[in-house]
Amino acid sequence: MNWHHQTKPISIPVPGGKTIEEHFGIPSTNTTGISIAHMVAPSGWGEPFQTPEFDEYTLMVRGRKQIELDGRVIVLSAGESLFIGKGTRVRYSNPFPEDAEYWSVCHPAFNIESVHREGE
Repeated sequence: MNWHHQTKPISIPVPGGKTIEEHFGIPSTNTTGISIAHMVAPSGWGEPFQTPEFDEYTLMVRGRKQIELDGRVIVLSAGESLFIGKGTRVRYSNPFPEDAEYWSVCHPAFNIESVHREGE
């Protein structure tokens, strides 16, 4: 089949109250070339620094998300997007009072073995 209509994305449990609904990727469709996920990060959420083996595109829908990389802090707001190339040391968080809603696209697909979170 040359197409896939995704009607049941996979919910992926993560600590800190963040929700992930993966539409395409390894757990949802066994797709290794790309992953596409809808995420909501609650106020106060954050994760450790990581140095992934994949490129990541983030497209903000609502709220703000803080990204620390290369000694800089970028605040990504609704309607904005950001590309981060593989091998970049990065930390994502939401220190803001509202939830952060966004889409994440990883190429190749996200997997826990290739994200390299510090302290894990």
